[in-house]
Amino acid sequence: MNKPNSNKVERKGIIAWFATNHVAANLLMLLIMAGGLLTIFTIKMEVFPETSLDTITITVPYRGASPADVEEGVCIRVEEAIAGIEGIKRITSKAGQGSGLTIVEVEEYSDIKDVLDDIKAAIDRIITFPVETEKPVISEVETTNRVISIVLYGDVKEKTLKTLAEEIRDDLTAEPDISQVAIWGVRPYEIAIEVSEKDLRRYGLSFDEVANIVSASSIDIPAGSVKTSGGEILVRTEGQKYYGSEFSEIIVLSRKDGTKLRLGDIATVRDGFEDKDLYTRFDGKRAVEIKVSRIGEQDALDVAETVKEYVERKSELLPKGVSLSLWEDDSAILKSRMNLLLRNGCFGLVLVFVCLWRYFLICGWRSG
Repeated sequence: MNKPNSNKVERKGIIAWFATNHVAANLLMLLIMAGGLLTIFTIKMEVFPETSLDTITITVPYRGASPADVEEGVCIRVEEAIAGIEGIKRITSKAGQGSGLTIVEVEEYSDIKDVLDDIKAAIDRIITFPVETEKPVISEVETTNRVISIVLYGDVKEKTLKTLAEEIRDDLTAEPDISQVAIWGVRPYEIAIEVSEKDLRRYGLSFDEVANIVSASSIDIPAGSVKTSGGEILVRTEGQKYYGSEFSEIIVLSRKDGTKLRLGDIATVRDGFEDKDLYTRFDGKRAVEIKVSRIGEQDALDVAETVKEYVERKSELLPKGVSLSLWEDDSAILKSRMNLLLRNGCFGLVLVFVCLWRYFLICGWRSG
């Protein structure tokens, strides 16, 4: 009795089945091709992958307060409010001059969005913050993927460059493909008020009194609401000042004869920049860098192309002596990677074709 041929049994596998069922093989091939085409049109173009740091920051401005006051009035109360929230791994607070920062590390197994919502709710329930504190800023720490940078430079004043940079930032964020633009390399605005001791003594004032008057005269205050037949109207007193000329008009002292002493009469008000060492140069000229990043589902190549088109248009509208230049184009790295993939794909296709051609050639030679 002859034993069955084991080789014939081994050949009855999935490849042998597809070889005898051409319709199924063609359908599988079409399915793979359709999946590839769908992936090409839906894949996210990014230079580096997005990562989550599992960290949340809570910043509470407390203007004019010392680090000790910030620790007692802000940091401790924030820690006590969020200590019992589930999903928190570690809480770290830093008290500085005029501001308190609390860093919350989230457990790996927790959903950071849920923890963020719980923290916001807990902070909103705190009613014991000092009156001078401003609204807390609570946000998730996310990595930003820079795509391209623009350098604005020229032999002009720093204020002119910053004004133009802010205009460019607003124009770019108005584009549908761009939502995150940051200005770097220029000092932030600052209004400096210098009061001489001689003038304070002349009018019988102290420095603390002047500081309190300025602080109270530059603030937006909610004043409740008024119910009407048409609905409820929120009332708010808008007194926040943003320019040096507005601060100069603050009334410091009112005399019995009706005359008024204004801040500009006893102080020097300078509307300028913070007094710190920060210089940015490009081609030997004063410069400002504008960084454009992508977030969410935005395509890095589309963002870069939009920026390049905008630079071409804007360069013709800039004042004399001011220029725009592209800098640190990370989209070029993405393009080089895509070209490498295309070259490798073409080489692979050629190799597959050559191997199949040689296989069929050998099979035909043997059958002949």
